[in-house]
Amino acid sequence: MNKPHPIPLFVILALLAVAAPFATVQAQQLSEARMVQMLKRFPEADANGDGKLSPKEFQAATQMAQAAAARAIPKFDPGWEEDEFPPHAVSLKSPEEIMALYKSGKPGRTYAEAADAMSFHKPADGILRIVGTGHSFTAPGYRTLPAITRAAGFEQPLSLHNGGGRTGSVSYKWEEENGIFEFDGKPLPKLLAAISNAEWEAMIWGPYTADRPKFYTSWIDFCEKYNPGMKYFVIDSWPTLNQAQMVFGLKGNPESESFFTDEVFDRINEVADKGFADLIKEVRETSEEVYVLATRAAMTEAAKRFNRGELPGVQGLYKVIGGKENSIWADQRGHLGPGFARLEGYVFYATLYGKSPELISTPIKFKKPSSFQSDELDGVFREIAWKAVAEHPFSGVTDKNGNGIGDDLE
Repeated sequence: MNKPHPIPLFVILALLAVAAPFATVQAQQLSEARMVQMLKRFPEADANGDGKLSPKEFQAATQMAQAAAARAIPKFDPGWEEDEFPPHAVSLKSPEEIMALYKSGKPGRTYAEAADAMSFHKPADGILRIVGTGHSFTAPGYRTLPAITRAAGFEQPLSLHNGGGRTGSVSYKWEEENGIFEFDGKPLPKLLAAISNAEWEAMIWGPYTADRPKFYTSWIDFCEKYNPGMKYFVIDSWPTLNQAQMVFGLKGNPESESFFTDEVFDRINEVADKGFADLIKEVRETSEEVYVLATRAAMTEAAKRFNRGELPGVQGLYKVIGGKENSIWADQRGHLGPGFARLEGYVFYATLYGKSPELISTPIKFKKPSSFQSDELDGVFREIAWKAVAEHPFSGVTDKNGNGIGDDLE
């Protein structure tokens, strides 16, 4: 079942950081639209009831927005503040003990076959054996990546432990696999068993609300213990309606998709990218091999191209606003619309393997082709994915000569 995707903490914190300076400027320096939006969201800030916000009243509205953002930040078990995890944490056990625990199961818990703690023979050079956690924002990439790599000439080794919403978050899976905190005494060490008993080259995650560096570095420390030199990848999501509401002080959704100009998307991403970059930089203090799967840049580029009429067959941006079935985003939470799983899969492929999906000549056999999907649109998706990846500062991929092959591969 899909769970809500609240605004990530790095977006909230970045918003709070950029909101304060606006509070001290003169009213004429604030865009009229933003003043109106803030007034609609926090009418109580209009102390004198004149229907507009003075600089002082705007500051009050900003403080209200900050308080609302703070209330949205979830609480985590205080055990995360400790220097060490509880002594019964599965990650502290030997590989043999972890695998035996995974195979044995516990009363009241349903376990898959032990073979799910998968291992793969060493693949050809350059092919990554991947473990991963994630939720419904990473699921499209996980679903489509195997079909893409198959067309590229190889099978993608994957071992995943996913969930929906919070249950697929990095911290949730660490607690669940270790049998600590919320899952005290009820471990499900699928990935811990796989990582400690087999060889892997990479791990993928999807971020979630209030993520802290420790959520990621705990996984990295465990992976490095058994598979030194692994690479780590995390998606950076994409512009959501919740983010638009927070950045622009909206009380609800915009009335029309015309609100989402290139400048609006750029402003949303400016806030999100700053916070996300800070998170990645902190995690990189544990391993320099941490990279971003540039889904935000890719979906933003797709949205801008739609606004220019350059996405054949795509009818809208946000289905809940425009009402079009073939929209980029399918619902209020921000799940992708029909066909856009391909674009995320292309971003995965381009980042993991440093090659443009435009170079794949064999037809790709996706399991659920969309009725409106065309070769022309698919070609645009491939182009967008490579552009997003090659231009992202944390993707680990560059293409200075523009030939579709990462510079480090030549």
